[in-house]
Amino acid sequence: MQLCSVCNEEPPKYRCPGCLIRYCSLNCYKKHKDGCIPKKDTEKKPENPELSPALQGMRQAGSTESRWSVEDHLEENEESDRVPLQQLARLGECEALKALLYNPHLRQLLRTVDEAEGKESTMKIAMQEPLFVEFADQCLRVIEPPEK
Repeated sequence: MQLCSVCNEEPPKYRCPGCLIRYCSLNCYKKHKDGCIPKKDTEKKPENPELSPALQGMRQAGSTESRWSVEDHLEENEESDRVPLQQLARLGECEALKALLYNPHLRQLLRTVDEAEGKESTMKIAMQEPLFVEFADQCLRVIEPPEK
């Protein structure tokens, strides 16, 4: 379990919008903010060509300014939902997934879901796209292979 980056006593509940460290309380934030050195977004976001209706709906469902990590979305009782790193590595080795990721529309869908603040509603919209469903199914086949 992570601890507050300021006091190292309590589990963090918040994240500094400037430098992304995690802290547990208003007091810790006040201690931190004077010495905070904001991280700059070095990643230049590409200009988006005209978005499909599904992508436009996904953009409206969730803001694209989110900088939350997986740990921010998982509660302690959801630890069992995490995929072990060994299985994640298998995703990178899967030729079928690599082939799907050549599709620019799928890459845009994945970026939109990743950047969305309302990930659950954005994911529901993405799952209406056959290409996204195909990608999700292929990921599941790699992570949880069907029993023979």
